[in-house]
Amino acid sequence: MFTGIVAGTAPILKIVEGDGICTFTVDLGDFAEGLETGASVSLDGVCMTVIGMDSGQVTFDAITETLERTTLADRKEGDLLNVERSMRLGDELGGHILSGHVMGTAEILESRMVGEGFDLRISMPDGCAPFILEKGFIAVDGMSLTVGKCDEGGFILHIIPETLRITTLDKKAVGDRVNIEIDSRTQAVVETMLRMGKL
Repeated sequence: MFTGIVAGTAPILKIVEGDGICTFTVDLGDFAEGLETGASVSLDGVCMTVIGMDSGQVTFDAITETLERTTLADRKEGDLLNVERSMRLGDELGGHILSGHVMGTAEILESRMVGEGFDLRISMPDGCAPFILEKGFIAVDGMSLTVGKCDEGGFILHIIPETLRITTLDKKAVGDRVNIEIDSRTQAVVETMLRMGKL
């Protein structure tokens, strides 16, 4: 489990494509301290399992399902990824509970500076519209964010300077795609109501 509070970014050192699998080596540096094989790490919001380590250089495998559903298939060597280690018992929950199970991707439609902050308009991901609500939670590339106004075409995010400083968002441009994980509690409530015919 994760909180959506990104610790920083890390570069992809190497990508090796295999038969139905893609192996990523990421330079986690200090983020790798105490990390063990089999541990979970969020990379751009995708829950990945550590399969090997050499000092701070950590290796992960992505299967076809992951590559088809996320932006990892578009990443290149040298690209930066948002990084979050999994929660430990007693950690502060600064964002909201995330699983790292990305629902799909969405496109950045508009971006503009607002003072020292940043506003983004993002397309509505396929099948996610019922679960994305104004002032609700959403995870974008692993970042726990609050939804602004939304409509059938997309939704607005208001980004503070600290988020821009510590994540990859300041390097995103209109047309780029991002990973989306909807809030699981909202999904459970809405789907229950839909099954009961209340919506």
